[in-house]
Amino acid sequence: MKTIEQLKRSRRLRKKLYVDEYAVLGFKVSFTIKALDETTFDSFFEEFIDFVGSRNLIMGGAGGTEVFTVFISSYQRYGSASEEDRQAFVDWLAERDFIENANVGELTDAYYGA
Repeated sequence: MKTIEQLKRSRRLRKKLYVDEYAVLGFKVSFTIKALDETTFDSFFEEFIDFVGSRNLIMGGAGGTEVFTVFISSYQRYGSASEEDRQAFVDWLAERDFIENANVGELTDAYYGA
């Protein structure tokens, strides 16, 4: 049930605040990488970026040659990542034998974390 404050928000304000029907969803991806040489890691990273882009998604976060943690969301301004996107990441990471401890989080609000 909506609070009185939520009922008073105009459509324009809800859109500006990215709430209710304008909420943007994304998910966290984290994993560790078995020892890779720099060339192989660079190749993997390029593949990862291409995979993210192929699903019309963007990522933000930090990654290195050992630990990688990013947040994935839609490239479109009011778009959201989907459960299908989430599962695609689970499957894509599982195909790489040098990935360990892969964790693809649940869909969450990209702006407010809930």
